[in-house]
Amino acid sequence: MAAVAVAVAVAGPPAPRCLLDDPVRVRVAGLAPWQPVTLRASLRDESGELFEARARYRAGSSGELDLGRSPALGGSYRGVEPMGLLWSLRAEAPYKRLAKRNVLTPFRVDLEVYEGHGDTSCLLGKCTNERWVLGEGVKRISVREGRLKATLFLPPGRGPFPGLIDLYGSGGGLVEYRASLLASRGFVTLALAYMAFEDLPAMPDVLELSYFEEAVNFLRKQPQVKATGIGVLGLSKGADLALSMATFLPGIKAAVSISGSGFNSLIPLQGDGFTLPAHPYDLGRMKTKDESGLVDFSDVLHDHRDPATWDCHIPMERSSAKFLFLSGLDDMNWKSDLYCRDAVQRLRQYGREVEFCSYSGAGHLLEPPYLPLCQASIHKVLGVFVHWGGQWREHAKAQEDAWRRIQAFFWQHLNGGDMVRWKKPLWVKIKAV
Repeated sequence: MAAVAVAVAVAGPPAPRCLLDDPVRVRVAGLAPWQPVTLRASLRDESGELFEARARYRAGSSGELDLGRSPALGGSYRGVEPMGLLWSLRAEAPYKRLAKRNVLTPFRVDLEVYEGHGDTSCLLGKCTNERWVLGEGVKRISVREGRLKATLFLPPGRGPFPGLIDLYGSGGGLVEYRASLLASRGFVTLALAYMAFEDLPAMPDVLELSYFEEAVNFLRKQPQVKATGIGVLGLSKGADLALSMATFLPGIKAAVSISGSGFNSLIPLQGDGFTLPAHPYDLGRMKTKDESGLVDFSDVLHDHRDPATWDCHIPMERSSAKFLFLSGLDDMNWKSDLYCRDAVQRLRQYGREVEFCSYSGAGHLLEPPYLPLCQASIHKVLGVFVHWGGQWREHAKAQEDAWRRIQAFFWQHLNGGDMVRWKKPLWVKIKAV
């Protein structure tokens, strides 16, 4: 048999490194006609946890295998899935989330080809694909100005570029990997911490709107930021904060809510002369799965349609911003699809422009594409294992679509037109052993 060569590429020559959201195509050459093989992808996260995926394939009549055309016959997934080896990565230990904490280093994904569909002791070829969240030339700047605890990411070049503020959920911390990816795609992005980070309390008694206003003012004064207005992107608790910022603060032109709601959740929001109370909830309605111990919070909130809860609703209809809502129908954390639909309906009743996309089979944690589904993990603030929901293939497709929509939405409303360009898949070469 000829030497086995495995290739991974991104729109052109073999690509040993690329961005995390770059689609890649894997090819294997040098196999015998119709030869059965098993492909394995593996990586270790920053804590040393092993994530891996395996899929069984059969070479074509020419002895070549192209994951963009050849169907997987079983394993971690089935069918033609060019990125299946990445989005189906799973940890050996249960309830682990693959997240990038240090944006200055890549995920190193090992891709291997083994003989046959049974025993995988005979390695035929391998390569490593480095997947970065920080593009070449992107600057990362720690921000500790006034009360702000944030990280600023600047795309390469003089700009000006559209500006974004990126907010994650109630798990807190300073989460940078989505912001660094967006900067790599041409946005000046400020990743903003607002709880459970440094001296920020894990569960504040109140969140002050003026803190988020500081972030807006800081970003607007950056010389690389366009003067056309700021965008805000939020997930979960960060999503309703994004909507509140777009409603109460000047200068916000576009807001994206991922798995959020049209009311203020968990923590009161204090503005200038007003307080938006937290939507009432009852932890007695929290459900715990006996066999797994996973916590389901989907029923803890009081009915958002009850007039007694209306003072918690964010008056988004007052905002001049444009809105995009994204949610998953398999969200097991809370009823984000129902809450998003309610917010969208309310905005449309007032004649407001709003976009909405609901994804069948998607869970709560809609992340940048090709990060694998996390169905459950520890909530760092609450200290319990939370059921996030989602089905593997459907969630992966939702993340790809949502990422495109988010970028196109912000380009359109912050840059004066939809100018986002999508790359063709990259190729990666796997060498024989």
